[in-house]
Amino acid sequence: MGQKVNPTGFRTGVMTGWKSRWYASKREFAELLVEDKRIRDFIKKRKDRGGKPMYPMIAKIEIERTRDEVKVVLFSARPGVLIGRKGERVEELQAELQNLTGRRINIKIEEVNRPELVAQLVAEDICEQLQKRASFRRAMKRTMEQTMEAGAKGIKIQLAGRLGGAEMARREKQIAGSIPLSTLRAKIDYGFAEAMIAQGHIGVQVWINQGVYSEDETDGVDAQTGQASKKPKRTYKR
Repeated sequence: MGQKVNPTGFRTGVMTGWKSRWYASKREFAELLVEDKRIRDFIKKRKDRGGKPMYPMIAKIEIERTRDEVKVVLFSARPGVLIGRKGERVEELQAELQNLTGRRINIKIEEVNRPELVAQLVAEDICEQLQKRASFRRAMKRTMEQTMEAGAKGIKIQLAGRLGGAEMARREKQIAGSIPLSTLRAKIDYGFAEAMIAQGHIGVQVWINQGVYSEDETDGVDAQTGQASKKPKRTYKR
């Protein structure tokens, strides 16, 4: 039986921070947690009339809450598409989220400079290729080459489903470079997406090794401050 650990959850609170940052009482906690999920699903799953994602290339969504407002930070490789002409699309999204939650929403957009190194965007790119009927092996190979050329230390891609239109579902994976999943200091980015093709759904998992966390990047608690001194205590004789 496999004992797999999600790289994001494994490092949350130790090397990286939380994607939702707020405090709430026990009575409100569950309601706010579900609200966060609804906000993320609304942004990620919203489609235009042509069936394409209305807000494409979003790497992650972070949510911060204060007493007055909800701050939604969108990390996107195409911020211009999200902003729209004179900020029309941002204002439209802001109004829709306010109607959805009944709270005051403040949207901030951050640009992702190197989308080839972001696992979620890489997984979604593979899904797009599969939906355009590209060969899954060719899509995996091309993506791995692009990511390694962009400066990644390693990449692992795993596809699961009826690959190539086969009768029976199976898994295929390819690895390039090093992927130390158990090393906490390793900066492993993880992404998951689903490609909806004629034969059914194909799950795409991507792990990218972006190097090692520097001391400035760690959002978790500094472990050194809590460590006990290794020197033995001096005993004073009376």
